Amino acid sequence: MKERGVRIMKEHRSYTTEETAQLLRVSKLTVYDLIKKGQLPAYRVGRQNRIDANDLEKYITNSKSTSVDLLERGEDFSAIQLTDKVIISGQDVTLDILANSIEEKGFKSLRDYNGSLNSLISMYNGKCTIVSSHLFDGDTKEYNLPFIKRILTGHSYMVMNLVSRSAGFFVKPGNPKNIKTWEDLSKTNVTLINREKGSGARVLVDEQIRIHNISPKEIRGYEQEEKNHLSIATAVAQGLADVGVGIEKASKMVDVDFIPLIKEQYDLVIMKSEENRHLIKSLLTILNSTDFKNKIQAIEGYDTSKTGSIVFETD
Repeated sequence: MKERGVRIMKEHRSYTTEETAQLLRVSKLTVYDLIKKGQLPAYRVGRQNRIDANDLEKYITNSKSTSVDLLERGEDFSAIQLTDKVIISGQDVTLDILANSIEEKGFKSLRDYNGSLNSLISMYNGKCTIVSSHLFDGDTKEYNLPFIKRILTGHSYMVMNLVSRSAGFFVKPGNPKNIKTWEDLSKTNVTLINREKGSGARVLVDEQIRIHNISPKEIRGYEQEEKNHLSIATAVAQGLADVGVGIEKASKMVDVDFIPLIKEQYDLVIMKSEENRHLIKSLLTILNSTDFKNKIQAIEGYDTSKTGSIVFETD
């Protein structure tokens, strides 16, 4: 009887959303999207989603794009090798869609889930091919370029827009603490859950409290950190904090309200070099394609009106 029970457990192996994200090398937001759209079957055990191993294997098999498929669509492989590795750094679900599109162009994509500031530093050190950035500069009220120009000084690069998106506060349903402005973070009855150092959301918090003359010491919970938007929203939903900062998309996945504060410019950075010449051409083609924009627009919370536009380019 015991042996039969062991056999049944093996036959019904399953994964959590976090384990599934690690296996697929995508963000947990992507896994939640796949479940929501019915592309990846899931069931609940208590408050947790589970994905059967067989269903995950079927999804992977159905999602594979082979070189034969690409050739049948008339893709040009003359200058591109399938072994080319494109390391894309950042945490947003749109980057997972981009990675898939890049693979369809014949490149092998790898994902690195670093925050914006850490991603730019990795690029400076030659460890990333494409990095995403949503870094707010409190002095200029501008996104990304002040940081990119300082960190990548002496390098040749191009900045292009991926999407725009709303950032703001995650609060409990009904906003019982009436949290509406950055100054409200310093209320004695308000507890914050913060993002990790080096993330774009952490830079936004630090820049906003700086220009509003608020000391981190005045904010309860300032030192409490989570590593992604969904974890921040979940912490607020579970009552571990009263407020957190993140993007609108994550608020729709858990039971929290969203207070919009700013429209973020979410850009991509790539080095200009001879070895990246074909990649840059492919990247611009993807970003400006109707197909790619339609995939992004199918996800709530993103604006593609500037997607594919060149924001800045060195000589």
